[in-house]
Amino acid sequence: MGDQHGFQKYSRKETGNRSAFLRIEDWKEYTKRPSESDLKQQSSRCMDCGTPFCHTGMEWGGSTVGCPINNLIPEWNELVQNGKWEQALHRLEATNNFPEFTGRVCPAPCEGSCTLALHSDAVTIKSIENEIIERGFENNWVQPSPPEKRTDKRVAIVGSGPAGLTAADQLNKIGHTVTIFEREDRAGGLLMYGIPNMKLEKEVIERRVNLLEAEGIRFELNTEIGKDITSDQLEAEYDAVILCIGSQKPRDLPIENREGNGIHFAMNYLTPSTKAFMEQEHLNDSLDAEGKDVIVIGGGDTGADCVATALRQKCKSVVQFGKHPSLPEEREVNNPWPLFPLTFSLEYAYEEAMQNLGKDPREYEIMSKEFKVSSDGDVQSLSTIQVTKEVKDDGTIITSEIPGTEKEWPAQLVLIAIGFTGPELAPLENFRLKEDDRGTIWTEEKTYKTNKEGVFAAGDARRGQSLVVWAIREGREVAKECHEYLENSKITASIG
Repeated sequence: MGDQHGFQKYSRKETGNRSAFLRIEDWKEYTKRPSESDLKQQSSRCMDCGTPFCHTGMEWGGSTVGCPINNLIPEWNELVQNGKWEQALHRLEATNNFPEFTGRVCPAPCEGSCTLALHSDAVTIKSIENEIIERGFENNWVQPSPPEKRTDKRVAIVGSGPAGLTAADQLNKIGHTVTIFEREDRAGGLLMYGIPNMKLEKEVIERRVNLLEAEGIRFELNTEIGKDITSDQLEAEYDAVILCIGSQKPRDLPIENREGNGIHFAMNYLTPSTKAFMEQEHLNDSLDAEGKDVIVIGGGDTGADCVATALRQKCKSVVQFGKHPSLPEEREVNNPWPLFPLTFSLEYAYEEAMQNLGKDPREYEIMSKEFKVSSDGDVQSLSTIQVTKEVKDDGTIITSEIPGTEKEWPAQLVLIAIGFTGPELAPLENFRLKEDDRGTIWTEEKTYKTNKEGVFAAGDARRGQSLVVWAIREGREVAKECHEYLENSKITASIG
């Protein structure tokens, strides 16, 4: 390493964010770019561990340990420290197809598993990763690299989210002819419309899609399976099909007056909000948060994105309900290193709410009981009650309401962000695919093969709602399995 004592000499320094007062006036990314000196100093904190858990890439006890795509983190940290940015890019691209995505929206399980985090603050891996790829584009080191030779095999990929894009990239590099089918008007899947622009600017996605097109990947947009093209057509025209359709069936909240006007699933709010921003059009009044009391139900990242979006639309107030207690400041005994740290943090949306509305919008251990609506059916308020949770020895969770804690919250816009239950049923039925007991697409263990010959599945559609980095890993792995299938089918055909 260039500086073997960097971890002793320097403290962690965050990249920093733009002013929370100012950034809600626009939709630009909320983070700042770090300086050259800071990047070299922060990369020097890497200890070059004998066993670097940061790129272990496994699941343990339901938690992610290290980077699922096994990024060579100590290697590119050393190269950055020594100013060798192009070499660092080559190391990064060896494992990560789209570091500009993970460098922005990944929660960084690599940092949670950093050995330095045992006794200090982890290395700022995520911001260094993002800077490597951004410098790669700025210096024209990232250029289209189409395959020198093409095979005679054609692959159809349904869905242009991170899993689909990754699978397409890998198979195209081998030389197979790849077509991606996407039902939306722009490629990117969840990255394009499910994640707000202030977390991931859409020019970043379009820049990568343009590069993939220049390398020979074809995109068929506004094309829905079962409506614009059938599964039978795909199976007849292509040698293999990979389904990367995501897990977009939302979990509902079946309480009284749920059908009231102004109550929406989170994605049915975030998607049109992003489209309206990109097209510079006015958002439908029933969705626009301007001047409204907004309630977000669900304590995860999607809920936080709803909070940040509502703030930019000039909501009157916003509150976010979560059923769990607030996370602790430090790791608890049942959440040891190198598991992802379940600790309290002030995400960008909550910082913005505190600075602009005067308080953290999160309310903990709260249960929604009933919506109140007007005579016209418009939502007016939500009744709640505080709860406690007790975990029994067998793992059973008992939820108990606390008498006397009932409260009614004003609301003219309610956003339900309590997760997803699996992929939408229409594509599964169209392909006549088996489901597993979780409602996701059934595949053979480790092969990504479905019950249909030549049809594969990967990403959230197969594993359930997960991280972008897991989608990239699944895209790489399904591409490998698909390629092996195509090679074997070629041998079988020649023998026949």
